[in-house]
Amino acid sequence: MKKVFRIVLVVFFIFLFVGTIVFLYQKSQDKPVVYNTKSPEITDIIKKTVATGSVVPRKEIAIKPQGVSGIIETLYVEAGDMLKKGDPIAKIKIIPDMINLNSAESRVKIAQINYEDKEINYQRDKALYDKKVISESDFQKTQLSFRNSEEELQSAKDNLQLIKEGVTKSSAKATNTIIRSTIEGMILDIPVKEGNSVIQSNTFNDGTTVAIVADMGEMIFQGKVDETEVGKIVQGMNLELTIGAIEDVKFDAHLEYISPKGVEENGAIQFEIKASVKLKKDFFIRSGYSANAEIVLDKREKVLAVNESLLEFKNDSTFVEIETSEQKFEKRFIKTGLSDGINIEVLEGLTKDDKLKGEKKKKIEEIKEKKD
Repeated sequence: MKKVFRIVLVVFFIFLFVGTIVFLYQKSQDKPVVYNTKSPEITDIIKKTVATGSVVPRKEIAIKPQGVSGIIETLYVEAGDMLKKGDPIAKIKIIPDMINLNSAESRVKIAQINYEDKEINYQRDKALYDKKVISESDFQKTQLSFRNSEEELQSAKDNLQLIKEGVTKSSAKATNTIIRSTIEGMILDIPVKEGNSVIQSNTFNDGTTVAIVADMGEMIFQGKVDETEVGKIVQGMNLELTIGAIEDVKFDAHLEYISPKGVEENGAIQFEIKASVKLKKDFFIRSGYSANAEIVLDKREKVLAVNESLLEFKNDSTFVEIETSEQKFEKRFIKTGLSDGINIEVLEGLTKDDKLKGEKKKKIEEIKEKKD
């Protein structure tokens, strides 16, 4: 019995040893790689470029004082108000220049003295003319001189009043102390307050901006396009705007302008573009909204296409791996066309029924597990 037991025990250990060797051998062998397969599909290929920028009014005017400087006495409007052309925005209280004021007062005094002298001559010659002592021509000269002195006195007084108040009695409606809107639109901003000093616009000074008025019914997109894409766009192209502040809504636009000169920004040359925006009644677009414009550079409709990740490149040729039998693949040359960065058009070398070698199934499963 002992001999039989030993034999059985030896046989058991032999089988255990052999089984372990076989298990470890099988464990060390690489599992066959299984690849996913994908087929070409019929789809649309649209090549786009994106321009970043903002939406602004086409007409945006900075209203400045014309002809007068002084202090804002009254503001008649606030940001957001709608104005018509000629509506008052603010009233300026003039602070006269002392040199000009002194000169104007002196001119009035001289004109007054001259007027009083001419009036005496006029009254004397009129009495002599009534008595037929002097001729009519001599009296007319005196009369003309008197009227001229009267006009000079009135002009001097008007000038003095204009320097003090910015308006004369004869032209009260045409005063330039009232700042008026030059266009119809909305007040976007009033950068001054009552009591602020303002300077008139002239040859040497841009003047103080009292208000910014814009026509909000006509908006344009202003953006920039990289030099690598600017050669592919032309005036007249259609754009699709996405405005950051208005979600899930697209606005159509029409490309009107492409700058002939580029500007360097962060090491790249950018070209400015402008496009008219087609507004929608239910949405109010504020000036300065950031926006992205998608420009369709080229388009292919209902063409055979594959994912670009399936392609292999060698020299100037493009290849894919076609399944010839179960998990057996061979390389095939294909001719490609337009690409949108994800899918690419196939011109020659493939049919809709072909199966292309994709990623390893194990890799795909690992990616899914990580996402989970």
